[in-house]
Amino acid sequence: MTMRKNPRVVIVGAGFGGLNAAKSLDKSNIDTVLIDRTNHHLFQPMLYQVATAALSPGDIASPIRTILRGKNSIKVEMDEVQSLHLKENYIILADQGRMDYDYLILAPGARHSYYGHPEWEQYAPGLKNLDDALYIREKVLLSFEKAEHVYGTHEAQQYLTFVIVGGGPTGVEVAGALAEIGEKAMLHDFPPLRKSDIRIFLVDAGTRILSSFPSSLSEKAQKDLEHLGVTVIVESRVIDMTDHTVTLENKHGQKIIESANIIWAAGNEASPLLRTAGIPLDQQGRAIVESDCAVPDFENVFVIGDAAHFEEKQGSILPGICPVAVQQAHYVASIIIRRLGKKQRKPFTYLDKGTLATIGRAKAIMTIRGTFNISGLIAWLMWAGIHVFFLIGFRNRLRVMIEWMWYYITFKPGARLIVRKQHRQRSS
Repeated sequence: MTMRKNPRVVIVGAGFGGLNAAKSLDKSNIDTVLIDRTNHHLFQPMLYQVATAALSPGDIASPIRTILRGKNSIKVEMDEVQSLHLKENYIILADQGRMDYDYLILAPGARHSYYGHPEWEQYAPGLKNLDDALYIREKVLLSFEKAEHVYGTHEAQQYLTFVIVGGGPTGVEVAGALAEIGEKAMLHDFPPLRKSDIRIFLVDAGTRILSSFPSSLSEKAQKDLEHLGVTVIVESRVIDMTDHTVTLENKHGQKIIESANIIWAAGNEASPLLRTAGIPLDQQGRAIVESDCAVPDFENVFVIGDAAHFEEKQGSILPGICPVAVQQAHYVASIIIRRLGKKQRKPFTYLDKGTLATIGRAKAIMTIRGTFNISGLIAWLMWAGIHVFFLIGFRNRLRVMIEWMWYYITFKPGARLIVRKQHRQRSS
């Protein structure tokens, strides 16, 4: 084994958690290795805008090496971690093999979960990376092209029916964006189509959409969606799915919706990488961590972001959102920099600065721990400002602001290109 002058910290995942941990460790006499299977950092909260053709991929993603340019203590590796060996302090990479560490920060993120039905993914893609977003975008755009070709037939109705499964923030944002773009942009480019031809269903198994928000904001969001033309269906779960149908079940029986566009936003599960570590996991595959974000029995191994099951004092589990990942990243980095042992570590405390969800143009909701609630234009402006602030790099921020202003004035999204027609295309 090569003797190292400085301790080595290996970070798995260059999302909000991993990237901010690496930045915090810079200039601290620590050798940091940041590993990701892609070469870019992705602003996931705005993936739905790529999927609905409002933004281009380059607007919400930046090369990791460019972001960390000039930070010589950080080494970037584009590779995939295959297994974790915590007792021996090493990991196995697909290309480079064994890599030893002194500290390990796991921020591998999460993937959409189909609740025991992985075969549904071929019919209902999720929305977790650029590949997902581009696939959905091109399916949507192709559906309008195909619908015009067979307009007036039953097949055309299937192409113009969109079903979003899951009434959380992602599902709500996708439904609202599809409704706005369908009416304000697509109909003008496809003269035979009418507003009544486009049907959008938002389905959730719970009693209301946006269940993590206060009920008053959920009701407000549902009314805004319905005003946009979205049909909200709650207390209905998906029990079957085929190439062009979704079968729902509720206390009144079953309902079949025919659609060529099904989008999955119903649940998440942590990266399967965590299963190789032999550590306690919850039902979603997240690592159950202690109050210092460390894995039980391994004080030099930390899990942060939406791969971590972190319980606050009151028993609630922190949500998998970027502010949580960022705060945990800074906290863990401070422990490593100061070489704090278990007894010296103060528990991580999350500072809730608010949770937001956007419904559509000038429509959004915001809550801070359920006590301070706002909705409408003010919430939307706050949502836009916060999201632009979190984008990496001035160029991205400026470009997104220009795109938003253009779309706000003209209702002409700027990324409606079909370039990969055969990619992941299912039979139709």
